[in-house]
Amino acid sequence: MSTTEQVQSTGKYSAKWQERFDFFDTYGAPNDPRYKEAFKKLPGFKKKILINANVIAFFFGPIYLFVLGLWKKNLALLGIFVAINIALSVIFAIIGMEFPRPLSTGLSIAMSMMYTLMANYAYYLKEVKGEQGWNPFKGMRL
Repeated sequence: MSTTEQVQSTGKYSAKWQERFDFFDTYGAPNDPRYKEAFKKLPGFKKKILINANVIAFFFGPIYLFVLGLWKKNLALLGIFVAINIALSVIFAIIGMEFPRPLSTGLSIAMSMMYTLMANYAYYLKEVKGEQGWNPFKGMRL
């Protein structure tokens, strides 16, 4: 019995999560060539979004990852984003400029996209593989 079959037999996960877990179990991480080929062959945009992105994580990223139990990855991402914001604020303060609003908006969208793209595979690693590390980018293609 594979790990995914064990997860499915418990009935703990919704059909969406089971489908995501099956896909990752069959084709590997997002940086795996098998994943890329299988992802291209998925029927329709909706199925690609289901596997590759998590809409809830886009809008509620930090809260959602804590709810999923991915607190280590969440703290690492928050630390990265805070460090980037502090560094940019210092740079703009040194050159005597105000932090540009478009840059702030762009950073917020980038943060939301990082949560969106990493949530599904990170949750798979935690629940199916039993890996709960600090690296939020493990297995991701960048």
